[in-house]
Amino acid sequence: MTAAQKTRAAPAWLHADAVCLLLLAVFTFAHRAVWFGDPVADFDEQLYSFIGWRMQFGELPFVDWWDRKPFGLFAIFGLIHALLGPSALAYQLAAAAVTSVSAWLTFLLARRCVDRVTATFTAAIAVMLIAAYANYSANSEVFFTPLMLGMAVLLVDGDHPRFARRAMLAMLLGGLALQVKYTVLPQCLFFGCWALWVEYRRGRSLVLLAGLAAIIALLGLLPTLGVALFYAVIGEFEAFWFANFASFFERAAAPQGRWTSSFYVGVSPLVVLSVGGIYAAFRMKRPAPFGGWAFFAAWALSALASVLLPSTVYLYYYAALAAPVALVALPLLDRTGPLRIAPAILLSAVLLYLLSLPARYEESLDQREAAHQLAAAIAPHVDDKDNCLWIWDGPTALYRLSESCVPTRYVYPDHLNNALEANALEVDQLAEVRRVLATRPGAIVTAARGVTIRNPEAMEIVEATLRRDYEPRLTVNMHEREITAWVRAPASAPASATTGTTPRR
Repeated sequence: MTAAQKTRAAPAWLHADAVCLLLLAVFTFAHRAVWFGDPVADFDEQLYSFIGWRMQFGELPFVDWWDRKPFGLFAIFGLIHALLGPSALAYQLAAAAVTSVSAWLTFLLARRCVDRVTATFTAAIAVMLIAAYANYSANSEVFFTPLMLGMAVLLVDGDHPRFARRAMLAMLLGGLALQVKYTVLPQCLFFGCWALWVEYRRGRSLVLLAGLAAIIALLGLLPTLGVALFYAVIGEFEAFWFANFASFFERAAAPQGRWTSSFYVGVSPLVVLSVGGIYAAFRMKRPAPFGGWAFFAAWALSALASVLLPSTVYLYYYAALAAPVALVALPLLDRTGPLRIAPAILLSAVLLYLLSLPARYEESLDQREAAHQLAAAIAPHVDDKDNCLWIWDGPTALYRLSESCVPTRYVYPDHLNNALEANALEVDQLAEVRRVLATRPGAIVTAARGVTIRNPEAMEIVEATLRRDYEPRLTVNMHEREITAWVRAPASAPASATTGTTPRR
C-alpha cells in the first residue's frame, strides 16, 4: 500500500473505531454520573482522598497519616486534587476518565477475536461490572485495572517483532499497578511468566532467559523500590515498611475469611460470563485466534488469585475480574456465533438493570444531603486548630466538610474501631482511643452498627465518654446505618491537643 493509499484508508479505520470508543466513553460517564458529587458514595476512597489532599501541604502517607495502601494510590488522589480541587467530584470525574480508558483497552483486546460491535458490548459489560462491584466512585480497582489491561495489550501478541521491548514496558506498568494495590502481584507474576514463556518458545537460551527474568523482576519492583528509597532518605523507612508490609500480616482475618454465603449471589454475573464463555469456546464457536482467548482465560485465573490473596476478602475485590472475565466471555458474546447478538444484548441489559441506576441516584441524593447536614451540625463545635472532630465510626469525608482538624494520624475510623486491627497498628489501639478522647474532641461521630467487627473494649470506652461528656446533636441514615453527631456538653471544657497531625492550613 502506498503512502497516499494509507492516508486515504486511515480515516475510515479511525472513524469506525472512534465511534465505538466515543460511545463507550459516553456510556461510562453516563452511568457513573449517578454518584458524581457524592462525598460519601463509598467508604475507602474517602480516606485516599483525604490523604492525597493533605499531601499538597507536605504531609505524607505512613508518617503523618496512616494506612497500608501503597504510596502510589495516595499520589494519584493528590495529583487529582492538585489539578481539580479537593471535592469528591474531582476524583469521581478522574475515575470515570480512567474507567473509560479501561473500556477502550478492553475494546482493543476484544477486537483480536471479534468484530467492533461485539467488542463494544464486551467493553461496556466490563465497565458495568466495575460499577456493580462497588467501584462506581473511585476505589483502588478503578485505577489499577487500566494498568493491567495495558500489560495485556502489550503482551497478548507473542509474535510481535518487538515483543521483548513491549514486555519491559509491560513490567513497568505492573510495577506502577503494585503501587496502587499490592494484591495485583499474582497478575504481574502471570504476565511476567507469559513473557518468559514466549521468549523460551522463540529459542532463547536459559542464560538469556535468566537475565531477562532478572530485568523483568527489577522493572516490576522499580516503582516500589523508588518509594522505599524516598522514605529511607527522609528517615522514615521503618514507617513505610510497617505500613506497607509488616502490618499486612499482623491484621487478623475476619471470621468469614475469603468467602461468605452472600457471595454466591454476588459473584453470579462473573460465573455466568466465564462459564458461558468457556462453554461457547468449546461447544459453540471456537474463538480465533484461540491462543489470544486462552491468554485472556489464564489472565482471569491470575486475577482471581489477586482477589483471593488477602486473608479477608470483600465482594468489591471482585472488580479486578471485570475486564478479564468479559474477555473470557467473548465466544458467548460474539455476534457471528450461533446465537448471534442475543447474548450480548441480553447480558448487557441484565447488568444495566442490576445496577438499579434510578434507585441508586435517589439514594445518593439522600446520602449526600445527610453528609452535609452532619457537617453543618458539627462545624460550629470544631475548628482547624485543636478543637477537633473525631470520627469513631462514620464517613471520613466529614473532616474536610466540617473544616475540622484531626486528633489522630489514624484518620480512617476502621483502624481504631475494628477488632481485626487491634494488633496491626504502630500503636496500641486502646491506648490511642484513650489518648484521642483525652483531647476532648469538640464533636464525635458514631454509628449504631459497625461495618466490621468492633473492638468491644474500645467501644465501651467511647460509649462511657459519650454518656458522661457529650450529647447527641443529629442522627441521619446513611448506607443503611444510623450515624450520630455528638457534641461536647457545655459543662465539659476542651483539653489541649496532644497530636502532631493536625492539618496545617
